[in-house]
Amino acid sequence: MPETIDADLVDKTTAAWKAAGERGDAAAAAECLAEGAELVSPLTAQFRFRGRERVGEVLTVAFQVVDGIRYHTEVGDGGTRAVFFTASCRGRGFEEAQLLRFDSDGLIREITMFGRPLPGVTAVMAALGPRLIKRQGRALLSAVTGAAVRPLAAMAQFGDRFLVPLADPERARKR
Repeated sequence: MPETIDADLVDKTTAAWKAAGERGDAAAAAECLAEGAELVSPLTAQFRFRGRERVGEVLTVAFQVVDGIRYHTEVGDGGTRAVFFTASCRGRGFEEAQLLRFDSDGLIREITMFGRPLPGVTAVMAALGPRLIKRQGRALLSAVTGAAVRPLAAMAQFGDRFLVPLADPERARKR
């Protein structure tokens, strides 16, 4: 039998989650998480971040590199919500969707993140990944990861700025 989830608790947690995100307050965001919360990253399928403390660490680093979070849409019912925001990282705008699943206490038990466009997502990856690894006390791996990811972010930005406009269907019609 599916667990009963109080919609009022979910609404309050969702509102608190969004407010914390817009303030960049990792501690307040972590209070919205269940003890065994999991974060599914848009950047890798290799692992998940598990536990309130670990997800809180990710939020702390994310709020250091992501600016101007503004939630604009929320959909869902029962124990599931999807919230959408715009933000920037290193001057690159991006939009993120967060699929939030709640437990019977109205706390977030799972966050699955999706992001677009590619230049913004790779900017987040380049800023976030090395910092997370460095917090684990792995400075050399952090440096190597940063060196590996920066060219990807640069290529995504270059392609978006100079190559993608060449494929614009409106541009082809003007010729």
